[in-house]
This record gives sequence, C-alpha cells and structure tokens, in this order.
Amino acid sequence: MTRKICVITGTRAEYGLMRWVMQGIKDEPELTLQIIATGMHLSPEFGLTYREIEKDDFQIDRKVEMLTSSDTSVGIAKSMGLGLIGFADALNELQPDLIVVLGDRFEIFVAVAAALVARIPVAHLHGGETTEGAFDEALRHSITKMSHLHFVAAEAYQRRVVQLGEPPERVFLVGGMGIDNIKRLQLLSRAELEASLDLQLGPKNLLITFHPVTLERSTATDQMAELLVALADLKDTQLIFTMPNADTDGRTLIKMVQEFVVQHPNARAYTSLGQLRYLSCVAQVDGVVGNSSSGLVEVPSFKKGTINIGDRQRGRLQAESVINCAPTHQGIAAALKRLYTVAFQASLSQTRNPYGEGGASEKVVNTIKHYPLDSIAKKSFYDLPAH
Repeated sequence: MTRKICVITGTRAEYGLMRWVMQGIKDEPELTLQIIATGMHLSPEFGLTYREIEKDDFQIDRKVEMLTSSDTSVGIAKSMGLGLIGFADALNELQPDLIVVLGDRFEIFVAVAAALVARIPVAHLHGGETTEGAFDEALRHSITKMSHLHFVAAEAYQRRVVQLGEPPERVFLVGGMGIDNIKRLQLLSRAELEASLDLQLGPKNLLITFHPVTLERSTATDQMAELLVALADLKDTQLIFTMPNADTDGRTLIKMVQEFVVQHPNARAYTSLGQLRYLSCVAQVDGVVGNSSSGLVEVPSFKKGTINIGDRQRGRLQAESVINCAPTHQGIAAALKRLYTVAFQASLSQTRNPYGEGGASEKVVNTIKHYPLDSIAKKSFYDLPAH
C-alpha cells in the first residue's frame, strides 16, 4: 500500500521551492502525491498561480479558498479562520498519511493546525530560520512544534530546531530547497527572457522584490516610499519589479509600485514571473534589491549581489554577496552605489552559498518514503544536555 503524501502550497515562491520534492513524490511508485493549493495561488489579484502548478503537469486535488479582499490585520486573521475550516474539510476528504509544508506563512500555519487536530503527521521544510522583522518568525517556530519531521537548510537551523525541543533523530540537514531549481531548470537565454517579458534589458538591470514588513517600527509603506525614491534616481537602469505577497499592507505596496511604473519608463512590474522567469532574471541582472528570502537563499548561487533592506530577513545566514542597508533613501542609495563598485563586483566570483550545493529535494523524498510513520504523532520534548 502506497503512502499518501499531501503537499500544501499557498504562494508562487513556496511552490517553486517544493517543485522537485513534488516531482520526486510523483515519480516514486511507493508514494502517492496529493496537492492542496490555497492562498495567493487562487487569487486573480496575484496571478492565479495555481495554473503554473498545473502547467508543470501536476494534478491539484483540492483548492482551499481563504484570502479575503482585505490585507489589514483583521482581514488576515479572518483569512486564517476561513483557511482552518477549509483545511479541516480537505484533509478529512484526502486522508493523507503525511503532509509536507514549507516555511512560515499564515496559510501554512492554519493548514498544520488542522493536521495536528486530525492527527496527521507533518513534514516541515526550512524550519529553524529567523526573520526578526516579520510575524512569520513566530509562525515558523509554531509550525516546528506542530511538525514531526524537520528538513533544515543549514547546521545553525538544525541546532535551533533541536533547541525548540525536537528530537535530533527527526531533524535532517538537507540544504536549501531553492538550489535544486537553479541546478535543474534550463534557464532562458537573454533573448528568450526579453521576449517572454516583452522587455528590452538595458546596460544596467535590477530585479526588485519588496514584501510587507509586519513587525518593524516604520510601516511597509514608509519603507517602500524610501526605496522608490532611491530607485527614481537610476535613470540609466532597467528596473524589473515582482509584486509583493498577500500580507498586511500588501495591496498598498502594489499600488505604489504600479504608480511608480507609470511615471518611470525604465520600470516594469509583473504580478508573477514564475520560477523559470524569476531565476532567468537573476542570471541576467546586476543584482537583486528588496527584502525577500530569495536574495539570501538563492541569489548567491548565481554569484550576484543582493541588497537586503531593513530587518525582515534579520537573523538568516548570509553570503558575502549580501549588502545590508537601512530602509531609508540614503541607506538604499549607498548600497546601490556599493553594488556597482569594481571591488564589490570582483568579489562576487568568490561567493559561497551557505545554503549548500543542491540535492535537498532528493533527500527529502527518500526520507519521507522510508521513515516509519507509526506513532510518529507522539513526540517527547527533547531537553538539551545540561552544561
């Protein structure tokens, strides 16, 4: 009898990281792949990205609608309530032997909460990380405590998951999931990318992704305004924006980007690039600007610079190719200036990605295929040895 493995995904970025895990499960005769799509995947406003899953020849078994038309804190909390109800039904219908989730978003938190009550074991990818500028930090660690198998990207994260009381034998160091995309995807050439984007790349090009900050003192709109002021000075640079996530204040940021693009002919915005076009962009641009985890986890593998703005990603492991700056016009402008210096560009050839060299997806699939699931839902709190 095959194991039913249910992968739950709510965003384009998260799906991109899990794609090869999903493919590995699908290709494994002893496993049956189930997929639940939720969150931004089902929203016209965010590009109906569930279609990308289907385009990759995956069958979506259930869709859990949960996003409201509001991105206020009240709206997000209500979305979580809708999601909890929807996942309770979906998991009851699918009856998986194990669910697989990645990261720290509120959609994933409620999916795992529903699984906990239903006594369905959970495998969690990319736990143990820290992002001090977002409430994702607390959600991620909460998901860890509700999960049973842990696949982490670095030794520091492995130690942190154990520190949270998880048994060491259930915490597997596999590396960053995004590296597999870089290794496996046949990226678009410069000409193919330009045709796909309907855009002519310039002598200088930047890829910009700025997500809402949910725990910082200055608001997301204040920080986006500072970023746009800094970018407005770059008349000779092609600016490629990817739109923010569906977090608190996300829609306000989207409107600000749209207004900026209208006023600046060297700027273009895309609701969703998808993994292939996104990574192809990274390969062609001079650097990535914003506060997305991708700038820290994936971009260093391209030996390209990342300008990491503010505290949203504070606490994550970083390569030498990452330039941290304050979320101010002056701080961002100084970081942009450094990005283009001869010395910094020359240093990029020595970049080593702290998230590994690939192979994480295969390790995850192999473990969930063989690990005994009987009584796995019962956990003992692991106390660290006394010093």
